[in-house]
Amino acid sequence: MGDVIHSLPALTDAQQAIPDLQVDWVVESAFAEIPLWHSSVNKVIPISLRKWRKSPFSAKTREEWRTYKILLQSEQYDAVIDAQGLLKSALFATRLAKGMKHGYDRHSIREPLASLFYDKTYKISYQQHAVERIRQLFSQSLGYDIKYSLGDYGIADRFSQDFAKKGEELTACKPYIVAIHATTRADKHWPENYWMDLFEQLIKRDINIRLPWGNAEEKARAERFAQRHPDHIQVLPKLTLTELAYQISNAESVISVDTGLSHLTAALDKPNIILYGATDPNLIGAYGKNQIYLHDKGMENILPEQVLDQIE
Repeated sequence: MGDVIHSLPALTDAQQAIPDLQVDWVVESAFAEIPLWHSSVNKVIPISLRKWRKSPFSAKTREEWRTYKILLQSEQYDAVIDAQGLLKSALFATRLAKGMKHGYDRHSIREPLASLFYDKTYKISYQQHAVERIRQLFSQSLGYDIKYSLGDYGIADRFSQDFAKKGEELTACKPYIVAIHATTRADKHWPENYWMDLFEQLIKRDINIRLPWGNAEEKARAERFAQRHPDHIQVLPKLTLTELAYQISNAESVISVDTGLSHLTAALDKPNIILYGATDPNLIGAYGKNQIYLHDKGMENILPEQVLDQIE
């Protein structure tokens, strides 16, 4: 999810430089909602590599692959840009699309072999945030200059209170904070007792908390948190990414671990306190307005009192 969201500011730059720009975007099926939030995107071409690799030779996979290739190759593009810079994106998307292919050079890319599939390559320093790298890749590929100000994801207005007609049933009158407690890596998790201590302090201040989840384990954790204070802690239902974006957009603020949803929060211009105990936020941390990093060696070293200080 982070890679997809990190590309949005580059689209905003390109749209400002090329007013009639139209973009088709190849994206993993699970994240196909995200590109359509941006006004420059004409069509999403979903790819299901994660699913296909589980049964690569099945009849269903072969048929879905054929359909994907037909959709991808139905247009002749002025430019094909590989924003991800991985061998899989080069092989299964960039290589197959029709048009001049652009990407990072072999010194500027995560997987150097991918650069062999591009017609034009660009040297772009690693010593900057991923959002800035992608902005520079787009500007060099499409031939415009970018303003070196904070990148604009171009989606926050879509989820504002006035615009969120579809999300009215998901928003509440009473102010709330969203706590994003779930992440894929064990070393990125914040201890459960720390979460509970923080929630106790927030409830004393009459602050409500909403808890999203993505699988059964995460739901069970959220239910444990809510058990003591069901009047103040709400476990959200299973939500689409669009529905979850409405929840985040209408929150007072967000507290999150290092996960894809922290990048979504940044893209929505929502104040976010992000806990980094296993990763370095400087190059791949949430990028945007009011993003507060709490960084230490090990998640257990980030204390609830530090989070509460930032909230207050």
